[in-house]
Amino acid sequence: MTDTIPERINGHAKPQVSLLKFAPEPRAAVEEDVVEAVDRADNPLADWLTVPDAPILPVWARSAASLKANTAAFCRLSWWHSRYHLLRVPKYAFRLAYLATKGAWRGARGLWPTLTAQDRSAAVKALRAMCKAKPENVELAVQYAVLHRERTTARRWRFGTAAVAVVAVAVGFQLAAPLLQTGMTLAAAIPLAYLGRGDDAQLLDNPTPPLRVDMSAQQLNDALRAAGLLKQGKGDDEGPRVTCVMGPVRDGNGWAVIFDLPKGGGKTAADVLAKRTAIAAELGVDEIQVIASRVRAAAGGNAGRMSMWVADDDPYLGTPNPSPLVKAETFSVWDPIPFGQDARGNRITVPVMWQSLFFGGLPRRGKTFTQRLMTAAGLLDPFVRHYVADGKGGADWMPMKAVAHRLVMGAEDDAVEALKAMLKELLAEMERRFVLLRGLPVSICPEGKLTPAIVEKYNVPIIFVTIDELQEYFTAMDKDDRDQVINDLCRIARRGPAAGFVCNFASQRPDAESVPTKLREIITLRYCTQVVDQTSSDMVLGKGKAAQGADASVLSEDHRGTGVLVTGPASFVTVRADFLDGPGFSELCQRGRALRVKHQQLTGDAVGDVTSAADEAGVTIAPVLSDCLDVMRHTDRMHTVVLLDRLVNVDEDRYGDFDAERLAAELEAAGVDRTTKQVKVEGKNLAGYRRADLEAAVPAELLLAARRVEADPSTNPATDTRDGPAPEGP
Repeated sequence: MTDTIPERINGHAKPQVSLLKFAPEPRAAVEEDVVEAVDRADNPLADWLTVPDAPILPVWARSAASLKANTAAFCRLSWWHSRYHLLRVPKYAFRLAYLATKGAWRGARGLWPTLTAQDRSAAVKALRAMCKAKPENVELAVQYAVLHRERTTARRWRFGTAAVAVVAVAVGFQLAAPLLQTGMTLAAAIPLAYLGRGDDAQLLDNPTPPLRVDMSAQQLNDALRAAGLLKQGKGDDEGPRVTCVMGPVRDGNGWAVIFDLPKGGGKTAADVLAKRTAIAAELGVDEIQVIASRVRAAAGGNAGRMSMWVADDDPYLGTPNPSPLVKAETFSVWDPIPFGQDARGNRITVPVMWQSLFFGGLPRRGKTFTQRLMTAAGLLDPFVRHYVADGKGGADWMPMKAVAHRLVMGAEDDAVEALKAMLKELLAEMERRFVLLRGLPVSICPEGKLTPAIVEKYNVPIIFVTIDELQEYFTAMDKDDRDQVINDLCRIARRGPAAGFVCNFASQRPDAESVPTKLREIITLRYCTQVVDQTSSDMVLGKGKAAQGADASVLSEDHRGTGVLVTGPASFVTVRADFLDGPGFSELCQRGRALRVKHQQLTGDAVGDVTSAADEAGVTIAPVLSDCLDVMRHTDRMHTVVLLDRLVNVDEDRYGDFDAERLAAELEAAGVDRTTKQVKVEGKNLAGYRRADLEAAVPAELLLAARRVEADPSTNPATDTRDGPAPEGP
């Protein structure tokens, strides 16, 4: 049985049929211009016509900024050398006189054979000896007399010429003007001093100090071979050597070198990083002085190319550099935050938008001071809202009460409940923002993320979530609360960056029990001060980072404020963080409050800060009353024993000697009138204080101003305006 194909199908006459589908119609041939490649194998001019893949100008001359920077550096160097030598001019004058005298003696001793015609004395002495041996030889006697007369004549002429020259110079010097006499003296003294110089006597001092660390290509090869990175040679053959692409050359206060490992040895740049300690030992330096990193393909490198800088001394010691934020009037967190300097003094900045941060390390190594640098930048941006929790409850974060939308101090039961409430508030705010962003047109929100324009137009400020001593909260919670808080933090750290959330966490013990792995693995930027071993370093910076060279265990107790910053899977740098002390941080908090008041961005707990309200009103509140209100911020009553412990935690120097009687006397002097001396907390009726009694000692107008907290204005993306009463017509 055969099927008959109709003559016309879907308007096509004589269609081409393949099974049940029409065959595609052939495309019209498009004529294209065929361009023959220059580098064809059969092109004899290929090598000659190939453009070299090399820059025309040296690195220092490829941009106006580089030329300007190098010119400025040359001018600074010249000015330094000028001051160095000008300060030593009197010393150089005495040395010039000494060397000129020495040179004059050398010159006279060198001219004496010429003046005395010693070139003819040998012949005269020889003829004299021959005449004594043969006195009857008249010819020898005549030759001796002639030669002796010639020598005498030569001596007279030479001594006479020298005497005339000396007299002429003396007369000319005597008749010359004083300024010309000085020039003549220098014109004679400088050549004589040059003649009188020696290895042990130089006219000018050497401004370059002696090298504390020396380095050569041979030393580098010996160190790598001793560390097992280069094969040993046989017999007189030394073995394979590295190829130095650059150096070793002096670079600042150290030696810089870029080298390629030899092929065939099976070693890579990662192996060199893992052997940093052994290489440092062979070079005779501490491992902290060896700054090594891979040269990636983007910089012209490969898997076997290394960049190494060996410092003359520990580059992370000395006076810390003050943070530039102290002198800044404002700052935008959309820009990278100034963080510190690396070993060579290069400025290190950290971009925090769309990122989350984790700080770890041993106590009293500058971890909190470094973490506060991120917050300090946010203080100078009025469109940043701060949520702060300090598990230690000390004085480090207390100045944030003037700015923070929410401030949780300590890890007691009331503080833990406040932390849980803060996280719920953050989650609700995060979801509200995502609803807002989804409702905005693509022209305003093209990537579904917050922008500076959206922040100001819809009043959705950047949110900094700062939690210090995270392990204190986890150890104070039961398992259910701990799991819930961990899940909340993970949600905020994972989804929050797109909504403008910047997480800034810190912990002293970043192990699986104190800070769970699933929370640490979400963090994108990590910073670690000194830790006890490589395992602890990897817990903060990431698994396997120590083997790549990012090892915070090599830091010592002297490296306060210095840590390893990891910014990516293969990007890390050891940074000496900028210094921002407690008073400086407090001053930034007050400036941040003033900025928020000016831009109407002061919200939350900061509005209810009685101390700041008193300062603004010019009213003085006793420090003990202010501190008691701060430590009781999460509860309405507290036992005296607990209150004293928290006060000591805030300021041990002030409250370390306080007891119940002294505290009662100080508060009574501050105007506190206790309605009851016994308070019941958790079923225990002991001596204590009610927050209401403390607040009664504060002027009523201050409390009223502090409690006048308005709700945050909502936004309406559909109308592109904030909700509120419509403006009245004219």
